[in-house]
Amino acid sequence: MSDVVLTISGMTCGGCVNSVTRVLQSTPGVQQASVTLVPSEARVSYDAAATNSEQLAQAVAEAGFTVTATRSPGA
Repeated sequence: MSDVVLTISGMTCGGCVNSVTRVLQSTPGVQQASVTLVPSEARVSYDAAATNSEQLAQAVAEAGFTVTATRSPGA
């Protein structure tokens, strides 16, 4: 399992958090997605054989939000 933290811009409310959570959790290979408004980020655990951070960022973009940075947890 791999982990990544996506910094997301454009989220302004709990509905946005729910939308991003839903789109990430529906991405094949995602084991868990935890999205918070403050700070505006998503912590995602995923199977690297099924997806990658670029595909996760694309899924967020298709939901109408922007991933401004990706990093490893703890970095």
